[in-house]
Amino acid sequence: MAVGQTVTVYGAYGHTGRFLVAHLQERGFVPVLSGRDADKLKLLAQEHPGLEVRPASVDDPAALDDALAGAAAVINSAGPFATTSAPVIEAALRAGIPYVDVAAEIEANVDTFAHFTERARAAGTVVLPAMAFYGGLGDLLVTAAMGDWTGADEAHIAYGLNHWEPTEGTRVAGKVSVERRGGRRVRFRNGQLEYHTDELPTVRWPFPEPMGPRAVVGEFTMADVVTVPSHLAVPEVRTYMTTEAATGVAAPTSSPRTPVDARGRTDQTFLVDVVVRSGGVERRAVASGQDIYAVTAPLAVEAVHRILTGRTRTSGVASAGELFDAPDFLRALSEHLTVELEG
Repeated sequence: MAVGQTVTVYGAYGHTGRFLVAHLQERGFVPVLSGRDADKLKLLAQEHPGLEVRPASVDDPAALDDALAGAAAVINSAGPFATTSAPVIEAALRAGIPYVDVAAEIEANVDTFAHFTERARAAGTVVLPAMAFYGGLGDLLVTAAMGDWTGADEAHIAYGLNHWEPTEGTRVAGKVSVERRGGRRVRFRNGQLEYHTDELPTVRWPFPEPMGPRAVVGEFTMADVVTVPSHLAVPEVRTYMTTEAATGVAAPTSSPRTPVDARGRTDQTFLVDVVVRSGGVERRAVASGQDIYAVTAPLAVEAVHRILTGRTRTSGVASAGELFDAPDFLRALSEHLTVELEG
């Protein structure tokens, strides 16, 4: 347990930010509440007496420096990340501390790798994008499934969600991504991102029990198409989404998110089924749990803990599978995830 180390949470009053603040405290860290809206930060501070509030706009470098002053690390949970990632990374580099975000925006993650890889490596610090349910978890599962393989022909990540009511922050971030790609869709083929206008197919995916085979939307592309190929030689990375969840994403508004337990989780359940294939041989990894937003907090906080305790494999900009021992990381989340690896 980290006792007393300070971690700034940028976007602390958001839906995921609140989970992060609570889980940091459970792990013995001291969160600093930061973000763009001072009034929302004050309201959040009333729920967490004694925590420091440091408002900061992304266009105010001095305020961002104040928000990170004395912190051991920063977690950015404020979308859209197309707007927030670069300024907060810049502040983290000035402060000389690790940066972790929970960005699911494909283009924002591409930008992080493109613009900060050399600078972060030269600074000897860690910049970890997409350390969340989308991007981070899939990358860890693919890496763990590959085992001793250094490459594979293809990786498939099927998201079995019983339903999905995206938060307003998720919807805004998704809108920004769609605008950035001019309304086109994106996929990862032949070792590169491709933008297209093809209709997305609906296929049947053989999820293991208890979910069982389900209809999924093919090429429902998530941040895994950035994180996985950033360090693994896999020329085809495809992601899929159950039709029930895809319908929720397409709806104009979300249903209210009703907590069903003391942690504030909803009744949403997930099963992530990963298949990697090489030369006709198949390996698989499966993870299941509850509430994709809630599980992002232990993913990101475990990452911070490992970075601060030196349990990393590299520095610079890196995805979770490259940075950490993937099977060991997944085992550490046993309270929040059930994981099975098959040879």
